[in-house]
Amino acid sequence: MTQAEHVFDDPELPIEQRIDAILRAMTFEEKVQCLGTHPSVARLGIRGTGHVEGLHGLALGGPGMWGDDQPVVTTTFPQAIGLGETWDPDLVRQVAAIEAHEARYYFQSSRYRRGGIVVRAPNADLGRDPRWGRTEECYGEDPYLNGTMVKAFVRGLQGEHPRYWQTAALLKHFLANSNENGRGSSSSDFDERLFHEYYSVPFRMGVVEGGARAYMAAYNAHNGVPCTVNAVLRDVTVAGWHQDGIICTDAGALKFLVTDHHYYPDLYQAAAASLKAGITQFLDDYRESVMGAFERGLIAEADVDHAVRANLRVMIRLGLLDPPELVPYSAIGEAHDEPWASSDHQLAVRTATRKSVVLLKNVESFLPLDKTTLKSIAVIGPLADRVHVDWYSGTPPYLVSPLEGIRNALGPSVRVRHATNNDFSDALRIARESDVCIVCTGNHPTGDAGWAQVTLPSYGKEAVDRQSLELEYEKEIQRIFQANARTVVVLISSFPYAIVWTQENVPAIVHVSHGSQELGNALADVLFGAYNPAGRLVQTWPRSVDQLPPMMDYDIRHGRTHLYFGGEPLYPFGFGLSYTSFRYRDLRTSADSMPKDGSITVTVEIENDGERCGEEVVQMYVRYKSSSVERPRKELRGFRRVLVDRGERKSVAMPLSAADLAYWDVARKCFTVESGEIEVMIGRSSAEIELSAVIVIAS
Repeated sequence: MTQAEHVFDDPELPIEQRIDAILRAMTFEEKVQCLGTHPSVARLGIRGTGHVEGLHGLALGGPGMWGDDQPVVTTTFPQAIGLGETWDPDLVRQVAAIEAHEARYYFQSSRYRRGGIVVRAPNADLGRDPRWGRTEECYGEDPYLNGTMVKAFVRGLQGEHPRYWQTAALLKHFLANSNENGRGSSSSDFDERLFHEYYSVPFRMGVVEGGARAYMAAYNAHNGVPCTVNAVLRDVTVAGWHQDGIICTDAGALKFLVTDHHYYPDLYQAAAASLKAGITQFLDDYRESVMGAFERGLIAEADVDHAVRANLRVMIRLGLLDPPELVPYSAIGEAHDEPWASSDHQLAVRTATRKSVVLLKNVESFLPLDKTTLKSIAVIGPLADRVHVDWYSGTPPYLVSPLEGIRNALGPSVRVRHATNNDFSDALRIARESDVCIVCTGNHPTGDAGWAQVTLPSYGKEAVDRQSLELEYEKEIQRIFQANARTVVVLISSFPYAIVWTQENVPAIVHVSHGSQELGNALADVLFGAYNPAGRLVQTWPRSVDQLPPMMDYDIRHGRTHLYFGGEPLYPFGFGLSYTSFRYRDLRTSADSMPKDGSITVTVEIENDGERCGEEVVQMYVRYKSSSVERPRKELRGFRRVLVDRGERKSVAMPLSAADLAYWDVARKCFTVESGEIEVMIGRSSAEIELSAVIVIAS
């Protein structure tokens, strides 16, 4: 090769100059090849990277067979919905950093050379309806909470180096992708304000604040225009947020533009429109369509160049075109110590799982159980002796079931009995004969069936929305409770259930999500008091499906999420109990007013006046006392998970900027801060406000 063809090898040149040189050296066919998910040019010595899945741990195996016919093990954390329930962004960042390290290890290790370092995570979609089959993949219903967790996960994946990323975070699925049934042809319809104030918020925070430079367009349409070709890709994310990297289709989405949406008569026009809208990578068999579009004059080579340039920016930021000695992550994989076998990674999973547990009910301090006074315990239910992983899980190195974790915690001094799921009469017998009964039940995250199939109405997953919020096993819980009133229900689920009878009758209920390799140990830590639970719900749990608007009504103002829900929920957003109690005191603001471009600090004192050390999730909500536009009932604008020792008092400070109070001005096409009075509310959930104060936004 000539010297000119090696200009792009110089890491000291600006990125755009390097890409200019690469594009000059490439043939048109090579450029088209780089519109796929592996932008490599062997002739020029350019090694790109493909995609991997990684919502809660690197997935190179699991039910989805992401490792093809040779799955390998990886550290597996709780599902994303469980990570959301930790309300701990620092923890989420650490989880993502562990995942990124393992992705680099597999990608670079001479022993494996597997996977890739563009990670399809996090899922920035909002769980606006608990019937959504992929609820398990998101961080909940609230845009601020989701965005905060998305930002943390992105930073964990990409790392803190000023020049290079450990992996690239690819957000999913832009935009308003929260129905599975008919998703290839459906349209998510809502107004401009909801676009900017709700549905796009986690994506914007992930790109603008988190630094993500890759995302996937959704299958669905928005206001009648398929997201794959929607103008918002370029007009909002590129022009407004300065997203300059990968924008990929979802798998098969190019074809769906013709076969499902019926938006174009052929794949040539569909491919051309996708590129012009901003798509830079296809998860389809796209080459013939792109070449045909070029031959028909529907696109120019410059359109392809524009897309390839964006993909190459990501490859350069990953350090794939630079000498290894310059890239701080290049040595990962040289050591023979497999990271998923390390005690540090195992401890991180146990910590994350413990922090994700939500205590939903605890009458008269029924929990924690005192193992020094127990003689026998029954552990029953369909999920007692197993741990389910979901479609986007990898293959864990090991799995600890609730039964095993309880046995580990109790040792030989307590008789732990278990009945198989095939013999309910035996389950009733051992429940009746035991001091305490622990019932483990919930959903099966893969639906216990093949693609687009589930075995029970309350099950949901990718390609299948839930038809019911009722827990089918609740009838069995009633019979178990009749046999032994000292019953704890452990709901292991990917989404809310309307467990009204259980809430009204059973003395103790805990919720935890699926997937964690340390599920059983972490659950036992909570049940027997080695850990004081502090997880909080990230969705409003309705009492009945009748409290929800129709599934395809995307206007959340019609009574959806804690922002607009008008009924009495079973459990409110942000809810969770503790084994100790906290007193809120002395709410202060650093100023009584602030300018429209200003900020203040909100401070509150939290005192643990109970008998145990514990964590409290302090939540800050705001409300305009009057506004020229319709506003939510209250909006989350800050939170802190705080460890407070018994008898200790801590000061918790949270910033609040005027920009956090803005609404989208449709006429001016920008966010606008109104003058007026703002109520600042501090509480333990969206429905449990302890203190409030009023500040003024100056004119």
